[in-house]
Amino acid sequence: MSAPASPLPAGTIQKAAKDLAHMRVLLVDRHTTARNSIRIILSTLGVKSIHNAGTSSEVLRQVSAYSFDIILADYHLDDARDGQQLLEELRQKHLISLTTVYIVITAERAYHNVVSVAELGPDDYLIKPFTADQLQIRLAKAICKKQFFEPVLVHLDQGAFADALTACEGLIGKDDSFLYDALRFKGEILNVLGRHEEAQAVYQLVMDNAMVPWARMGLACALRGLGRLDEAEALGSAVIDEFPEYLSAYDFVASVSEETGNFAQAQNVLQKAAAISPNNSLRQRMVGDVAVRNDDLDAAERAYGKVLNRHRGSSLRIIDDYTNLTRVMLDKGNTDGARKVTQDLRRDWRGSKHGELAVLIMDSLCAEKEGEPVKAKQALERALAMHQELQGDGDQNGFSQKISVDLAHACLATGDQAMAQQILEKVAAENNEDRGMIAQIQGVFAKTGNEEAGQSLLAKVGNEIVELNNRGVLAARSGDLEGSVQMLIEAAERVPNLQFLVNASKAIFTLLDRQGWNEELAERGARYLRLAQAKELRNAKVISAKELHQQVARKYGMLVAPTSDASGSSEKSGSPSRRRQGSGESKSAAND
Repeated sequence: MSAPASPLPAGTIQKAAKDLAHMRVLLVDRHTTARNSIRIILSTLGVKSIHNAGTSSEVLRQVSAYSFDIILADYHLDDARDGQQLLEELRQKHLISLTTVYIVITAERAYHNVVSVAELGPDDYLIKPFTADQLQIRLAKAICKKQFFEPVLVHLDQGAFADALTACEGLIGKDDSFLYDALRFKGEILNVLGRHEEAQAVYQLVMDNAMVPWARMGLACALRGLGRLDEAEALGSAVIDEFPEYLSAYDFVASVSEETGNFAQAQNVLQKAAAISPNNSLRQRMVGDVAVRNDDLDAAERAYGKVLNRHRGSSLRIIDDYTNLTRVMLDKGNTDGARKVTQDLRRDWRGSKHGELAVLIMDSLCAEKEGEPVKAKQALERALAMHQELQGDGDQNGFSQKISVDLAHACLATGDQAMAQQILEKVAAENNEDRGMIAQIQGVFAKTGNEEAGQSLLAKVGNEIVELNNRGVLAARSGDLEGSVQMLIEAAERVPNLQFLVNASKAIFTLLDRQGWNEELAERGARYLRLAQAKELRNAKVISAKELHQQVARKYGMLVAPTSDASGSSEKSGSPSRRRQGSGESKSAAND
């Protein structure tokens, strides 16, 4: 395989330039004059449908109402926010399609800002000032790539990875200009599907011709999937050494280090990446989490504080951002700081029952730390009453498991061991594969002088999970598929952790495949699948269950709602129907 030529054919560029006339563009800039200047340039390029937005809130309103083919966004926005925050919000909230061209326009030349923008994977970014010809060429190249890979992107938007793989294989060899991009998509999709040996072969094929960092990282992911952790970590570390700005390599090495129990190395690697790109909130949150496990409370406080400040006024903010910081401050003995963060939580989440519950829990923990047992007990009683009310209303969606552990901590601190045991057993069972959550539970027992009780509880939960799973597996092996389905349903209802939800969903759709479609049973299987996706969307077992669901539904001519996106929205006014972006995207290949 020879390296493909990088320039696109002139005819292809010209066609894309003509297509601009039929595209809807959103122009984002806080300055009216700047928007007008770019609007004039776009008009000279033949663009007829141009929308304007001067603020982030206006952008969110516009993307909720229309499907945009192109978004041109200035780096500096309103209220001290920037284009990186906006792109992060649009991607994480799945508000734009993978087929949307997103270009950042900026006068920024600062190293940190340029690296931060590039890391989020816009299709391109333009440094001011630029000419109409420069803008046209950048747009045409981005449009060409989106149009070529549209069959793949549409399936990725819907979370249909097997279909995306088929579409990708159909494109390989059609245009040498996009050959490496197609192989990159193929390798990433194979890794997501858990087909790591095939992914390894794809990345090795690329590396035989070009030692590009993304191929080496893809190979590292494949090796990890094959259980070859030492090789995977070594390869990721080599990428960091040779390409220090390839930041996903840092996250990968840190995650492997954490998986092998080397938390100090995980923290060190993440902090190096955070120093290069300090505005990545997800990574800062990871720094905070691993620093807590390393008992490096100063580093955890700094990281969690950056996340909280970064997300103020953003729909990406979550209650955990406040409680994470409060928890660390309490562990450091800084009750005044903890009280201040809790006051911010009370103000910013006023009207949210989940927010109010978190405030009461933190109030109880603060009071206990301040030596006010009566106040701690009073706040806890109100928290337990609200917790019970939310459970009765079925309003537990989105309530953080970490805050549930905090509630149990408050119970232990005030002497209510029975309630703490009940809460922690449930959290441990539903998150038995989450090492961070188990570590937090262990930490609560340690802080309250109950290490032995914690070990006993976790051992009990682990044994129950093994027993429940074995019953269903043994029934399946004996040929009693119906009995296996009933046992796995019982397990999923009793302990809705990732393992049981996936097993029950796959068992249900296997049964339907053999015995015929049953609407009620199919809906139950789909519900378990949605719950599993909410826990870990990109988990290979979850994706396998989803592929089985789609396969069986197609067999019986049933329509399956695309993707796991909670919004489920598909059509916007004034534009052809377009599915919203799914989390199963392959960002690097789609946007580099």
